[in-house]
Amino acid sequence: MKKTCLTNTEIAAQPVAENDAADAQIERQIAAAQQAVRAALREHKLAGNPIAIWRDGKVVLVPPHKIEA
Repeated sequence: MKKTCLTNTEIAAQPVAENDAADAQIERQIAAAQQAVRAALREHKLAGNPIAIWRDGKVVLVPPHKIEA
């Protein structure tokens, strides 16, 4: 059976180049997710649809004119 995760000790033992490549991949994934969220917010705003967010333990609807996109 193929091992699918590494322990902290195994991660620390990896060469720096591998860790740098993994860090770069994570950075690209975060950037892509942020870009997707911005696009979704713009689409909601342009369509005149509110967005639902979690604020102070409650679900709150943000009207389209208050969406920062």
